Amino acid sequence: MAHLEIEHLTKYFGRFRALHDINLSIADGEFLIVLGPTGAGKTTTLRCVAGLERHEGTIRMDGQPINGLTPAERDVAFVFQSYALYPRKTVMENMAFPLEARRWSKSQIEARVKDIARMLAIDSLLERRPAELSGGQQQRVALGRAMVRQPHLFLMDEPLTNLDFVLRVEMRAELKRLQSELATTFLYVTNDQIEAMSMADRIAVLNEGVLQQVDTPENVYDHPANLFVAGFVGSPRMNFLDCNLDEGARALVGADWQMALSGEQLERLRGWVNGGGLVFGIRPEDVDLDPTASGDGWLPASVYVTEPLGDRTIADMQLGKESVKVKTDQDFAAASGDRLHLRFDPNRFHLFDRETGQAVI
Repeated sequence: MAHLEIEHLTKYFGRFRALHDINLSIADGEFLIVLGPTGAGKTTTLRCVAGLERHEGTIRMDGQPINGLTPAERDVAFVFQSYALYPRKTVMENMAFPLEARRWSKSQIEARVKDIARMLAIDSLLERRPAELSGGQQQRVALGRAMVRQPHLFLMDEPLTNLDFVLRVEMRAELKRLQSELATTFLYVTNDQIEAMSMADRIAVLNEGVLQQVDTPENVYDHPANLFVAGFVGSPRMNFLDCNLDEGARALVGADWQMALSGEQLERLRGWVNGGGLVFGIRPEDVDLDPTASGDGWLPASVYVTEPLGDRTIADMQLGKESVKVKTDQDFAAASGDRLHLRFDPNRFHLFDRETGQAVI
């Protein structure tokens, strides 16, 4: 296992700054996932840790700086998106290659490869070549080639991207199980929020080379640090509505809606906003729909379109000039234009400073 510390990591490509002063600590045996869109700097971060890119800042493993070490001296295993298997070598030969480079004996190599192959359920494929394997099998071989070395740290660059949906689901569970069994540190990057939410001990959200938030999956989802995190994590994405604080009415007021605030919520806002604009955020599952409800908190809205998804239905509602997505039950039935009422959960909303994007509540 390895305790990895990344301190003030900055990377330039010419004049372009790909990483901006990244600080990140990964505990022994932790499964940390760096999540972000394409171009966020995720792979660049991995390559810096692996020693494949020159950079500013310090990277420490178990307290020792590794900046001056070659990739081979860092004792890390890199699993690539493309698998990077040798096409003319068998599965056995692919998995054995790192051990041959370390001059293990033939009997040691064979025993180690077979042991890992059984763990990955590919022991019946050892004599096949990559072209004879499915995508999921190739991914397991790539994992096995990394695992035979017993590295201190696994670096994984979107390893499930090339798999179909069913295989991705299976491999997510498999990777989580393997990481637990191996008790080894995993640094994994992806743009798939489902992978991050389902596998990670903690998630580091990265955008345009800037670290946005580092926390548990639950806290990233329930307490996003800013507008970017709130919009990137969650499907369907969080609803965002511009609003302002009306202290006299003790309410948030939007273009075609308003919502009363509790005394505690009002007190928290007074210290943050000082009359500035706000963005109200609420997840689709935290909006209620009712055809006949009226009274405090209920707002008239019309159905724009419904999206049946089997286990649930997404209703796109028109609230004045605003659009609001609502996650409803699978048996929800309504036609475009139907008049309903919606209500925002008064205890499950988020507020962001409109200018800075930072979370207020």
